Formats: sequence, C-alpha cells, structure tokens
Amino acid sequence: MVSLVLVTVLWAFSFSLIGEFLAGRVDSDFAVLSRVLLAALIFLPFTRWRGVPGGMRLGILVTGMLQFGITYVCLYRSFSYLTVPEVLLFTIFTPLYVTLVDDGLARRFSPVALLAAAIATLGAGIIRYDGLSEDFVIGFLLLQVANLAFAAGQVGYKHVMQRYPLDLPGYRTFGYFFFGALIVALPSFLIFGNPDKLPATALQWGILGWLGVAASGLGMYLWNRGACQVDAGTLAVMNNALVPAGLLVNLVIWNRDADLMRLALGGAVIGFSLWVNARFHARARLMAGI
Repeated sequence: MVSLVLVTVLWAFSFSLIGEFLAGRVDSDFAVLSRVLLAALIFLPFTRWRGVPGGMRLGILVTGMLQFGITYVCLYRSFSYLTVPEVLLFTIFTPLYVTLVDDGLARRFSPVALLAAAIATLGAGIIRYDGLSEDFVIGFLLLQVANLAFAAGQVGYKHVMQRYPLDLPGYRTFGYFFFGALIVALPSFLIFGNPDKLPATALQWGILGWLGVAASGLGMYLWNRGACQVDAGTLAVMNNALVPAGLLVNLVIWNRDADLMRLALGGAVIGFSLWVNARFHARARLMAGI
C-alpha cells in the first residue's frame, strides 16, 4: 500500500510535466519510446533469462504492451486535445475498468459498474458544459482506450504473478514488462513519429529522462508490485487517488485561474459514481455469495 501512495505522488507531478512542457512540443511517440527505452535499460541487467516459465514471460510481456505501450501512446496523444485537469479527471474511469477486468478474469459480472460509468460520463459532460467539441471527443476516447489498457495491464500482472509463484525477486522478471511495451512503442514511433519534433531544449531532455527513470522505471515497478499486495477494490481506489493529487499539483503550480467551480461540480458527480460502484457493487457480490 505504501508503494502505491508513493507512486501516486510521483505520477501526480508527471502529468503536469507532460502537459506543461512536452505536449504539442515534443513528438508524443518519441516521448513514449524514450521512456520505454530508459526503463528497459534500467531493468535489463537484472533480467533473469533462464528458469522463467514461458507463460510467465509472455504474460508479463502482454501486460507491458497494455499497461505501458498502448496506455502511454494514447495518453500522450490525448494531451493534444485536452487540458491537464481534463486528462486527470477523465482517468477517473480506470477504477471501473479495474473492477470489470477483475470480474471478467474471475468469471463474474455486475451491471452496477456500468451504471457508475454512466454517472461518471455525466460528470465529464458537466466539466465541458459549453459543448463537446471534436477535439474533446477524440481526446476523451483516446483516454478511455488508455484507461482500459492500464486497468487490464495491472490486473493482468497481478494474475500472472499469482499463477506463477516463482521464487525470484520481482525486479528479476520485470524487464519483460518494458520489453513488451517496446513492441508497441517502437513501431508506433517508426510509423507515426515526427522526427522534426524531437526535444529541442535541455529542459525537455531532462524531463524525458526523469519520466523514463523515475516515473516509468521505478514508478511502474513499485505500482505493479504494490498491486500484487492488495485486493482489487483497494487497487481500484488507489487508481482514483491520482486524480485529486494531480489536479492539486496542476492547479496550484501552473493553472491558478482555472474554473474551479466547474471542475469541482463535475468532479463531485464523478466521485459520486465511484461511491455508487463501491457501495452497490460490493453489495451485489455479497448477495451473490461471492
């Protein structure tokens, strides 16, 4: 649990750094690729190549493709259509996806999660009450792909580690996670990347270095190891803790003149959706005898 809290604080600053210094200035595919490469290089010397079951290696590869590769390719693109506060608020759907994916792997289903998602959508609409522009819709949809991939990756990693209880420290196999992310990030840059928008300043290179080593390398490892130590409900809640933390950082440091009333009202409705999910989804499981 402690590791999840630490990573939440770390990622809260990362969102603002991306939005304020990289989005629209540095090619998003290159930004993702650089983070993946740096993180992979950190774990490469520790990676265990022999004695690791093939199913475990494949499972961790897939979770890396989802949780880092697809998630961050879509996340960085969303900054071109949404503000940092909007990106943070719309990650509120991730806990619902965590619940749905965990239910799917356990072969159970509750419609309450879908009701909560509908309420959260209403909250998102309140935040943009002046109308849904084309940019807003594109950004919102990109984030939902990112949210679902991130949820599937962290829940999947937990299930993989439970299925293969190998007597090795987690960092000896976590390199496969970033190798999987590289399978997505490298082709994305080669196909869609813009070489004319590479980092142009020392500050931009420094931020990418920090994001690759700290936010990605250390952050992803601690988050996934923490996910293995808590239940799915706690994991879902901790996914949500990033929103207020990230908004606090962004509004206080870079965006003091934001429409706090609108953000607060929409955020309250989205928060209510989480209460509905936590309250009645848990009750549904209890009634079902799960």
